[in-house]
Amino acid sequence: MSLQAEIEALWARKQDGLTAADATEDHLAVLDEFLAALESGEVRAAEKSGGEWEANAWVKQGILLNFGLRDTVPREYGDVTYHDVLPLRETGDLHERGTRNTPDGTVVRRGSYVGSDAILMSPAFVNIGAHVGDGTLVDSCDTVGSCAQIGADVKLGANTLIGGVLEPVEDAPVVVEDGVSLGAGCRVTSGFVVGHDSVVGENTLLTPRIPVYDLVEEDVVYGHLPPERRAFTRFGESSVSDHDLIEGGAYKPAVVATSVEEETLEATEREDALRE
Repeated sequence: MSLQAEIEALWARKQDGLTAADATEDHLAVLDEFLAALESGEVRAAEKSGGEWEANAWVKQGILLNFGLRDTVPREYGDVTYHDVLPLRETGDLHERGTRNTPDGTVVRRGSYVGSDAILMSPAFVNIGAHVGDGTLVDSCDTVGSCAQIGADVKLGANTLIGGVLEPVEDAPVVVEDGVSLGAGCRVTSGFVVGHDSVVGENTLLTPRIPVYDLVEEDVVYGHLPPERRAFTRFGESSVSDHDLIEGGAYKPAVVATSVEEETLEATEREDALRE
């Protein structure tokens, strides 16, 4: 039986009432094999098919099973005792691939994938099911949420939040495609897709509820930023502007997307000296 079939069968048993108290060593062995497959990049929570990102429902089921069929127990990390259903990810394989992670605050949870030649600065958090591609920088105070898919050669500026999506299992998570540069303080949530080779200005909020005014195609889109765009936040007048309680009007955020200029690309080039 394939790993996918085993996870799906175990999920069906969980829906029929299987609990952590009932889970056997064989059940936990399947879950351990599943976590190892996530960490090796063999399986992913979402993949691109026909030009669209789609969730692998069985992978998200496997992640949820790791919470539902395991007990929370005390665990040790350095001199700290913490309580969780999973230990932290072993990171010895990262050095073999030329990736480095700094201590004291950087947490890489089990079931996450980190590619080659990547950098994880502390403090940062990479959650279960996340996929961080080759050559990507996860800067200080960044969060990469559960199942988030981060491409290769991506820059996540300091204090950037990449949201996670676990439920419902059919929903695709946040995706940041190859070559993207996110400025410090950006927020990407609720399954938003940032198209490849885009440059996003500091403190920009990207979520399906906020319109993206694409000046290249002269269109308004939701839920994604087209590839090769320079994006930044602007504010438009809100429908409640004329309310008696609001003096001076009310405004709501929007995102403006234009073509990426050569000067912008030069300013976001990867610092190769950091990786020598």
